[in-house]
Amino acid sequence: MSVHVVKVPDIGEGIAEVEVVVWYVQPGDVIKADQSVADLMTDKATVEVPSPISGRVVSLGGKAGDKLAVGAELIRLETNGATSAPTTAAVTETVVAPPKAAASSTTSATVTTTSVDKPLASPSVRRHARELQIDLPQVRGSGPGGRIVHDDLVRHAQGAGANAESAPRYAERNGQHDVAVIGLRRQIALRMKESLRIPHFTYVEEIDVTELEALRTQLNDEHGKERGRLTVLPFLMRTIVLTMPSFPQMNARFDDNKGIVTRYGAVHIGVAAQTEAGLMVPVVRHAEARDLWSSAAEVTRLAEAARSGKATRDELSGSTITITSLGPLGGIVTTPVINLPEVAIVGVNRIVERPVIRSGAIVARKMMNLSSSFDHRVVDGQQAAEFVQALRRYLECPALLFVD
Repeated sequence: MSVHVVKVPDIGEGIAEVEVVVWYVQPGDVIKADQSVADLMTDKATVEVPSPISGRVVSLGGKAGDKLAVGAELIRLETNGATSAPTTAAVTETVVAPPKAAASSTTSATVTTTSVDKPLASPSVRRHARELQIDLPQVRGSGPGGRIVHDDLVRHAQGAGANAESAPRYAERNGQHDVAVIGLRRQIALRMKESLRIPHFTYVEEIDVTELEALRTQLNDEHGKERGRLTVLPFLMRTIVLTMPSFPQMNARFDDNKGIVTRYGAVHIGVAAQTEAGLMVPVVRHAEARDLWSSAAEVTRLAEAARSGKATRDELSGSTITITSLGPLGGIVTTPVINLPEVAIVGVNRIVERPVIRSGAIVARKMMNLSSSFDHRVVDGQQAAEFVQALRRYLECPALLFVD
């Protein structure tokens, strides 16, 4: 018989080790060439690794959450179906070609299973089931079309299973389960820890967006069908672009190891997006060269790519300033965490109609807060306040966005 060892690929960019996010095969499985065997995560991306050959899985190089060095054994395969011990076999080694990137350092991608023999569930639900050691076919799905959702897993893990709906409303709940913080969640945790190491400060300003909302509604009514509908984000993106020439220190990245702040001419705006896999920050490149509809279309495209796990590494890295928004859940004040190594992040809170005094009269106006955070090592409080007031000027008088 022949035993074939597949090694951890060199993903590039000086990566020395990877983390095993999930295995798609187990010892004893018979797999085909090009079949996905694992997802590996670096601090730059999550990549999907295929098998270069067909064979039977003899052993895996580690378990989910383990760190493996580039060039270390990833998976060992019997290539002729024999069952004798691999120590007696001729062993060949292969390092698979660098796999395609599926996400970035703050993102993760998973393979969506399409087999009709498997239950309906999203990638994050499948990962949750693996964490809880639950066999998905044993779970009754309560979602549309019998889709399994996270609550179904929790009920199943607590022993409720199919009888959860008949459980007493005020019955005591017992049991607990441990969830390993690995893969994307570990990367997010590490990045948040690193980001919060720097001295943040947050500046909040109230913005009257009544005129902006009126303009947005009119543009959507007149051009929405042909050009796509506009949200507040494209207007804010354009506002940031027009403000940057006066505040170049905001469109920057800080290398604190070298003590260098790099200011950029191009405005690459990261737009934080929550997905089932976790928080992702796709990047709208050269926002300065885009009009409202181009910006809106690119945000939509990138968000869909991120949510489906198809965003590339380039699409999820290289931002120079970030916008974060929770939409209608945005609350009235937030304290956004800076997306390192950037120095500024602009947070959008929800729009609410409130009574406002104008010219001595109480009138209803649509109000929105901007909650923006800055790296106090390189941005002073007065600079931050002036920057946000400049944003306010454009947002409260949106006609200025179209004046050269």
